[in-house]
Amino acid sequence: MGIADAIIDLVSSGTTLRENNLKEIEGGIFLESQAILVASKKSLIERKGVLDTTREILERLEAHLRAVGQFTVTANMRGSSAEEVAERVLSQPSLSGLQGPTVSPVFCKRGGKVTADYYAIVICVPKSELYKSVWQLRDIGGSGVLISPLTYIFDEETPRWQNLLVKLGP
Repeated sequence: MGIADAIIDLVSSGTTLRENNLKEIEGGIFLESQAILVASKKSLIERKGVLDTTREILERLEAHLRAVGQFTVTANMRGSSAEEVAERVLSQPSLSGLQGPTVSPVFCKRGGKVTADYYAIVICVPKSELYKSVWQLRDIGGSGVLISPLTYIFDEETPRWQNLLVKLGP
């Protein structure tokens, strides 16, 4: 409309900026905020369902925060075995994923026979390493590289939940 000198975009997606052909000003953060979960110790212990709901909230928040800026990378690789493919992937330090690659056979039908000439690998990669990872996968024989943003990464244990349990006591 041509009437605004500035727009304050309160969401992190940047959609408003893109739709209006605008650029973010370097260091132009208007407001930083944080969320704090406040609960009554008595309610957490005595009210049915409150502790379970609190655990779910904490787990989802932590899992989401852990996933920010992380991507799932899936690629197909020719190989003689899952172990051989894993060796090639692990030869590239930035391709190790969270605990190592997941390697699964990809079954193809050739000449009436089902074989596993390819293996699908799945790893987790930070955004800053994404393009480099694609090149590394190509260098070791990867193709058909698929990339998806992660929404959640759930750990075995949720530190904030464990801290809450300690504070609640036995």
